[in-house]
Amino acid sequence: MEAALIAFVLPRYRDESSAWALLATGAVGAAHVVGQTLLTREGLRHYLGGRPRPDRLLAGYTGLTLAAIAVPVGAVAADALPLAAASAFVVYVTMYFAAPVSLALPVRRALALLLLPLAAAVAGLAAVGSTAVALAVMVAVTGVAGAGLGVLPRASAWTLRVMDRLDAARETEARLAVAEERLRFGRDLHDVLGRNLSVIALKSELAVALARRDGAGTEAAVVQMTEVQRIARESQAELREVVRGYRVADLHAELAGARGVLEAAGISCRIEDGAAAELPPAVQSALGWVVREGTTNVLRHADAARCVVRLRRRPEPDRVVLDMENDGVHGMSGGERGSGLAGLRERLAKLDGSLTVGGEDDVFRLTAEVRLGSDA
Repeated sequence: MEAALIAFVLPRYRDESSAWALLATGAVGAAHVVGQTLLTREGLRHYLGGRPRPDRLLAGYTGLTLAAIAVPVGAVAADALPLAAASAFVVYVTMYFAAPVSLALPVRRALALLLLPLAAAVAGLAAVGSTAVALAVMVAVTGVAGAGLGVLPRASAWTLRVMDRLDAARETEARLAVAEERLRFGRDLHDVLGRNLSVIALKSELAVALARRDGAGTEAAVVQMTEVQRIARESQAELREVVRGYRVADLHAELAGARGVLEAAGISCRIEDGAAAELPPAVQSALGWVVREGTTNVLRHADAARCVVRLRRRPEPDRVVLDMENDGVHGMSGGERGSGLAGLRERLAKLDGSLTVGGEDDVFRLTAEVRLGSDA
């Protein structure tokens, strides 16, 4: 735009100007346009955060602007260029100075630097006979136009920066989604395989002990290893379901499975699940994972003889509570082990639920609470 304005103004005063004045003014104007383009590019890169501030280019452009003011003013002093042509040229050069400077510098420093060519323009034109009214009009026009030309590129650059940050945020969100999915997958693998591997290890040890006996011990060992084979196949099927992403823990199935594996390990198990049928699917699934992890911990860490699983509903507030108690508190006194309980807390937190564990009066208790209606 600056180049178009300069190309429009100078030819209009061809008959009233010397050739050298027009050539010199046009040359310095063209150089100013080139400098403006270069500084705008580097200033934009700096504003967007990719490059250091172009101080040398900024200094060169400032000097070029002062030269672009001095050349036409000098031509007027030499009677080689009309004052009107010089005034228009100086106004264009001064106001377009604001555009690249607003990108290269902070706002306050840019405003301070903009005063330099404006003061030089006023002083130069005043020296060659410009009136006070003309100078006041020039200052007003240059100030208003310069402010607009400074705001527009900075606003455009701000928009580009917001778009860049939005793209970066989307990339970060995508990476976090992948990481979250990996954590979910790892947690599901732990929940699915943890209990079954504990049962397999327990039954394998029992089969080894039975195989060392004479007589009926061999047949009993075969029975145990057959059970190990069945559990291994179930684990294989469950693992496939996890990989496919379709697996949902069923509370009734988990309660029945917990009773079966605990009693197979010689632990008496009592289930009180009167409220299970009334629970929403999401709540049943979350509590099913709690039962699975709690059973795994009893088998793996405790020295229990009995276990009670109790499901109850509290009307005020409307919450469902699952308690798992066993008398193996001494075996589980070492604190929360592994990542299973942390994974349960993450599942329950999504349903406005909580998980607490602790031992008291020779009883280890795992309690999960979920607010009903939170699965909506």
